[in-house]
Amino acid sequence: MTRCLLIDDESPAIALLKSHIETLGKIQIVACCYSAIEAFDVLKTEKIDLLFLDIEMPVLKGLDFLRALENPPKVIVTTAYRDYAIEGYDLDVIDYLLKPISFQRFVKAIDRYHERLKISSDSKQQEKFFYVNINKKQIKIVFDDILYIESLKDYVRIHTTSNRLVVKSNIGKMEEQLPPNLFVRTHRSYIAALNKVTAFTQKDVEIGTIEIPIGPRHSKEVFKKLS
Repeated sequence: MTRCLLIDDESPAIALLKSHIETLGKIQIVACCYSAIEAFDVLKTEKIDLLFLDIEMPVLKGLDFLRALENPPKVIVTTAYRDYAIEGYDLDVIDYLLKPISFQRFVKAIDRYHERLKISSDSKQQEKFFYVNINKKQIKIVFDDILYIESLKDYVRIHTTSNRLVVKSNIGKMEEQLPPNLFVRTHRSYIAALNKVTAFTQKDVEIGTIEIPIGPRHSKEVFKKLS
């Protein structure tokens, strides 16, 4: 299920989005924020797949907030102003919804979101490897060689069958580079290769003698993929 965050300083606008989401189903509202500042804290602690983002907000405007995110989720802009459309699309937003948002137009935006996910997923599944930058050298990482990946704050450590590589990146960015049919995010700090898992419990997955924790926010997806 898509996990979304609503960001808008107007209560009626959030209420309308909530109504559309509840009518459509298949989307989970993780939180509603009435400022972009509030949203920073949510994104630090929650896995968010999709943002519904207003533009004209006090203190920090929506597009400035989006630019400040190192690894933003997919974004659907919601606004009463047409003037920001080109700027929004330059930031690779999925869609640009003008208020008041009709249910029909909302559904079209969600369809675009799912189409974008499908294209991204198909592209990743055709690839067999990717490159990482280490000491100004591009190092080839073959997907099938990866055992698991762990977060080290502003870095990640990639454990492969033959090596351990420390890369300047965050685990969210790394997750986006991996085919979802081959890997699973088990925890805010770990990604595991599905075909390398040798056992699992309600609390962790095992890759040989290594125990990798399963976080509450990721458990449903982990067990779905492992089963």
